[in-house]
Amino acid sequence: MKFKDMPYERVNYEKMQEAMERLTREAKEAPDAEALWKNHQEFYQVLSDAQDMLTIAHIRYDGDTTDEFYSAEQDYYDEMKPKLSNLYNNYDRAFFESPFRKEMEEKIGKVAFASMENGLKSMHESIIGLKQEENALKTRYNKLIATAQIPFDGQVLNLSLMRPYLTHVDRNIRREAWKAYSAYFVSVEEELDEIYDKLVKNRTAQAKMLGYENFVELGYYRMNRHSYDKKDVENFRRQVKEVFVPFAERVHDRRRKRLGLDKLSYIDNEVYFLNGNPAPIGSPEEILKTGQEMYRELSAETKEFFDFMMENELLDVFGRKTKKQGGYMTFIHKYGAPFIFANFNGTSGDVDVVTHECGHAFQGFVSGKDPVLEHNDITMETAEIHSMSMEFFTDPWMEKFFGERYEEFLVMQLEDAIRFVPYGTMVDEFQHIVYENPDLTPAERKRAWHDLEQVYMPHLDYEEDPFFGKGGYWQRQQHIYNSPFYYIDYVLAQTCAFQYKAWMDEDYQGAWDSYLKLCRLSAKDFYADMLKKVGLKVPFEDGYFEELVKKLEEKLG
Repeated sequence: MKFKDMPYERVNYEKMQEAMERLTREAKEAPDAEALWKNHQEFYQVLSDAQDMLTIAHIRYDGDTTDEFYSAEQDYYDEMKPKLSNLYNNYDRAFFESPFRKEMEEKIGKVAFASMENGLKSMHESIIGLKQEENALKTRYNKLIATAQIPFDGQVLNLSLMRPYLTHVDRNIRREAWKAYSAYFVSVEEELDEIYDKLVKNRTAQAKMLGYENFVELGYYRMNRHSYDKKDVENFRRQVKEVFVPFAERVHDRRRKRLGLDKLSYIDNEVYFLNGNPAPIGSPEEILKTGQEMYRELSAETKEFFDFMMENELLDVFGRKTKKQGGYMTFIHKYGAPFIFANFNGTSGDVDVVTHECGHAFQGFVSGKDPVLEHNDITMETAEIHSMSMEFFTDPWMEKFFGERYEEFLVMQLEDAIRFVPYGTMVDEFQHIVYENPDLTPAERKRAWHDLEQVYMPHLDYEEDPFFGKGGYWQRQQHIYNSPFYYIDYVLAQTCAFQYKAWMDEDYQGAWDSYLKLCRLSAKDFYADMLKKVGLKVPFEDGYFEELVKKLEEKLG
């Protein structure tokens, strides 16, 4: 079914409460494993039906944040989702504590129970009010970012539509664009500070109500981390700083020389060639058509996937002024349908949507047929391997998108991925600082970010910009507001994608077979074990980056 034709009906909380309380009671009273399993399958249906309605409403609201009907639905779900989570939590507890757990583990696996335990540790009815307030604050932030109006070049543009100017070939235009971009953030700085301050204090209050010292431990449970802990992440960040940052700085210097500059400014941070970054050929519709041709050639599985996406209009990728910023992939269970949301803006990022978000969607398409719903509940450090690796697996088709500049695109793609690792790691360390010190003032948080920039990206020069120059850059990073501690996942995944990049250059089919196996494994196994099963190294191991950097330097030549 085409997305536009999918029927929507508001989830009725009273009916959900009645159904979930009955399922919870029957889980507790199940006389044997067979009865419990039958009850659990009914739970799957109730859960997926509700999730589908929430997902459809969410997508349609994001598509137009000024739509009155779906704005009202968003407000309704901001209030209702924490109460729903509590109902699910009560059911999970009954299922988790069942005397038939051994039989259920044979049905759904040990990973599912580890995830369930994390859920039980991160939700309780006592924090419903705080969760509702948190949701409202996130919605407020997203609307503020989505509805930005920036006068530039005779137009009024949103943040996404400013992107081509921020990476413009003309350095003077870039500088003026960044000034206009910065001016918008200055104009809403107080509100951004207020929203984030309230979010930090809200999340800290949730953590304390659940018995934690601060939000860090709760944040890890909320991210469903059950294969590594804070110490593993600290060790990973240490290796990034000691081994990868010096390498990334060498790559930045190589780019500086290519641009013919004495010193890199922040306005040059995402510019790779003196004649500008390679941009895709053709209209947005033509880019999607080229993507379809690419996936038809890549494999039988990707052909089936992308034809399904196009036939059912499951991509909303065209930029609009009132559309939420950013991009994501989500899934609608009833139709076995992944959905891709993004904002095309005429840059190479448009092709990234057709590769990165399609990596997510392809995995969802492959694993979404699994009747065990818990197997779809992949953790994000795994999910991002699917997306970031697909960016590299599609490299042989980049000439179709970029024409004679495709080789330059491949250089930019690899250098940009290298550039990301220190930044993404810095985002993670910043969030640890913030939530370990929840009473920091807005100015102190910005100082902390500024200090981290000196460690992770010492080449940066903000030219005394009034917003970015004093440590405000993080406020444009939606994950920091919306999904605390969801960012190191990208970095871990990027390093795994680098492994695939080296592998596919030597044995493309072998690397693809491993990737397909990883997609099919979904959440059936724990992170480290899963990586080993498909032939990848685990990023937390000491010495991990030395070999990786050596291979990347060989790729750069």
